Amino acid sequence: MGYENIIFEKDGGIAKITFNRPKALNALNQALLKEFESALTKVELDEDVRVLVLTGAGDKAFVAGADITEINKLNPLQSRFFCEKGHRIIGKLQELPIPVIGAVNGFALGGGSEMALACDFIYASDNAQFGLPEITLGINPGFGGTQRLPRAIGKNIAKEMIFTGKLIPASEARELGLVNKVCSSESLLENVMKVASSIAKKGRVSLRAAKHSINTGMEVDLATGCKIEIDSFVLCMESEDSKEGTSAFIEKRKADFKGTYIS
Repeated sequence: MGYENIIFEKDGGIAKITFNRPKALNALNQALLKEFESALTKVELDEDVRVLVLTGAGDKAFVAGADITEINKLNPLQSRFFCEKGHRIIGKLQELPIPVIGAVNGFALGGGSEMALACDFIYASDNAQFGLPEITLGINPGFGGTQRLPRAIGKNIAKEMIFTGKLIPASEARELGLVNKVCSSESLLENVMKVASSIAKKGRVSLRAAKHSINTGMEVDLATGCKIEIDSFVLCMESEDSKEGTSAFIEKRKADFKGTYIS
């Protein structure tokens, strides 16, 4: 499908989705969410894509939340449908088997922070701000913020942010562990694409196995998590890439991973 509210690009093993409503600070409306869900499906089905990068158009916002003009008109039934749709799509983002990097340039508010929280890790510009200010609108976060933020930075800090609706700068988000790296606005994408390129050179099976082990293991007890890791390790050892990687090490050369998980 053609896209009007996002930009989809693919370069080698890296896909990039840009939220593209800069005049509305890339707010999440129904049309954008539909296109984004379609693009995620496209990424999921493309074995050549090993890393996904998310960012926002312009230099003011990653995503400045949901489109308030649409929310204002929702009745309770429509509100439930909208909320469930957001959860489904952001859940789909989090459950992608490949690494996802959030390149947060500017405001990541409400649904924007919730979108970023579903990424595997975040690089932010020095002018970025994070927050869940829904409380100032008389509502609470509705796209997973009350669940993912406490898991990311701890319950008490998350409660303070959600109860007050305050915004925090990228530097504070870095101190809290929400952001991995803070870059200048000019160098943000360069830094993100550099690390994405490094990840994209790794094996398909091992990347997916590592993400699965971490995400699934974090939801269970340690002993069960270790069993998940063992299963993932055995799966990797059955892949073509494990033979290439170990042989390359022995032969003192760079590995060229071409393995597939599709028969």
